[in-house]
Amino acid sequence: MGSRGRGGPGHGGPGRGGPGVNRYRPGPTPPDDVRMALARTLERVDTDLAAGRLPVARQRLRGLVSSYPQDRGVRRRLAEVYRLFGEPAEAGRWAYLEEDSDPRETAAFEERHPDPVRRMRAIGWRGQESAAHSPFAEARLASLRTAAEKRLGRSVDWDTLAAAGPEGSAVTENTPAEALGFVGCLVLVVAAAAIWVNGLVDLFD
Repeated sequence: MGSRGRGGPGHGGPGRGGPGVNRYRPGPTPPDDVRMALARTLERVDTDLAAGRLPVARQRLRGLVSSYPQDRGVRRRLAEVYRLFGEPAEAGRWAYLEEDSDPRETAAFEERHPDPVRRMRAIGWRGQESAAHSPFAEARLASLRTAAEKRLGRSVDWDTLAAAGPEGSAVTENTPAEALGFVGCLVLVVAAAAIWVNGLVDLFD
């Protein structure tokens, strides 16, 4: 995998340079209070990463993506954290709107979500595609939405589709590893309950 340029502790900086590469361009500046809250959380992410608290950093960034779905810099940061976890499909998911994203990660994400409707939900975009402030990202969002419309046979938009359906919201969708962890915890709870019931039965025998 080629090297990537990294930005400061705020938004992810530009990726690989060179002619024709669509570098990250932030959108309109948010209000001061929003910008300060975002910056404080990203500082905590940097602190967590420096201390090796990868799960905490990942959770903070997932929360930021949920709160600021149009912030491609936050998406890039989350993709970087998933690379540290060795999860190319999730890295490809959150770098999906970047022209310098790794093709192998993109392919892994698309293989995990071959259905364009599920892929659209997984991206978790909100609002207008023009808010991406990148010709590449806007074209990719529009292409994915068009494929989802063809699949469903009706018009869709990012806000209604991402919030609807049995799959739930895109940002809270768990990876296979997280799902296995939940199942493991559930098995432990059931086993503990069974032991407790057996103990009561033995007590009254």
